[in-house]
Amino acid sequence: MRILDTRFLESFIAIVERGSIADAARQLSLTPAAVSQRIKALEDQIRQPLLIRAGRTVTPTAAGLAIIEKSRQLIRGVEELRSLAFQEEFAGELKIGAISTALTGMLPFMLKDFFAEYPQIDLHVTPGQSIKLYHEVLEGQLDCAIIVEPPFAIPKTCGWKRLLSEPLIVLVPESCTQTDPLQILKDNVFLRYDRNQWGGRVADTFLKDNRIFPKEQLELDSLEAIALMVSQGIGISLLPDWLPPWPEGLAVRKIPVSTTPPQRHIGLHWLHSSPHTHLIKTLEPFLTTQRA
Repeated sequence: MRILDTRFLESFIAIVERGSIADAARQLSLTPAAVSQRIKALEDQIRQPLLIRAGRTVTPTAAGLAIIEKSRQLIRGVEELRSLAFQEEFAGELKIGAISTALTGMLPFMLKDFFAEYPQIDLHVTPGQSIKLYHEVLEGQLDCAIIVEPPFAIPKTCGWKRLLSEPLIVLVPESCTQTDPLQILKDNVFLRYDRNQWGGRVADTFLKDNRIFPKEQLELDSLEAIALMVSQGIGISLLPDWLPPWPEGLAVRKIPVSTTPPQRHIGLHWLHSSPHTHLIKTLEPFLTTQRA
């Protein structure tokens, strides 16, 4: 019996996750024809059709559904073997997720030094929201992620390293002459930081604790977009004072909400059982030495 080529399984998993051969080919940096050939070879070895093609859409057959999770486990096992072989050389692939403000405020300032010291580490960065990235780490799709600290206890199966804390501020247009942050929140049209986001919940808790029910205009999950709208005089907002760079040309003022403001905490989240734990440890010092 021929040995099963794990590249065939990688292609199969990519197609199932992406829903099309073309999208899977882009992910794998292959041609659609090459991906189709891999699937045919895999189906020949397993002796079962694994995919159903309907136009550009591809879905797994019953046989495909039966082997998908075992295929993922096999791929993870192979990656773990590779990682163990590279442990002393600090080489391999590291998949990291990052929220938008970490992508601009942290990673650009550490990657040059990181790659200079560890040129053999192949770093893949996936942007996203904290909640999504958190679950992708738990599911093994990412090795680690820079996210907002969850509003619940992190499982003992996971690692967490707090990297920085961002105080809440009231963001107002330059034309605003008021100085009392609580009164500003009560009097002005409010642009809300999305309460579905963990950082947005910090702001929402502050409003509730102070019994402030603002005149809400919009609710957005993009801090950069909120800052731009405040600059245009659309309203005011309550949000964390995140690491620069901020959008250029803003006409805004930052007003602390109190002498001891609530904070949005940003940290590194990983799974202790990850086969790439040793690579994650090489990344952590570069993140903790970044500018505050």
